Amino acid sequence: MSLDVSPKLLAEAENGDIREADFVDTVRTSLPYAYNLIAGLATELTATTRDFTDNQTPPPSEQERGQLLRALASDAIRGSLERHFGVALAFQNCHRVAAFRPGALGGETYARFTSVRAQVLNQSPEFRDC
Repeated sequence: MSLDVSPKLLAEAENGDIREADFVDTVRTSLPYAYNLIAGLATELTATTRDFTDNQTPPPSEQERGQLLRALASDAIRGSLERHFGVALAFQNCHRVAAFRPGALGGETYARFTSVRAQVLNQSPEFRDC
């Protein structure tokens, strides 16, 4: 799944650096499901005192699942979304995304969420081909 890059943004990239805000806007319009899911997690995180918020609902279709995988598999997209929303993202399977407070990265909750044990415990047969 490719981003829908405008000719203007492509020309800017060919001539040098681009504004990260313009890149994030391209992600927002190209991968709306992923963008909105992460935006919602970030908003929820600011409304709570917990270290993280997470999504445990599978995407409604393969298209949305693809958007989420695309956003989280790209270092550039993932990093830009983290900076844009002020969160650190963690990902366990085809839909379980968590938004952590950046200060929680070295903490026990983040280590537990991103552990090999948590990854194994978060598997199920229905996610085998996701």
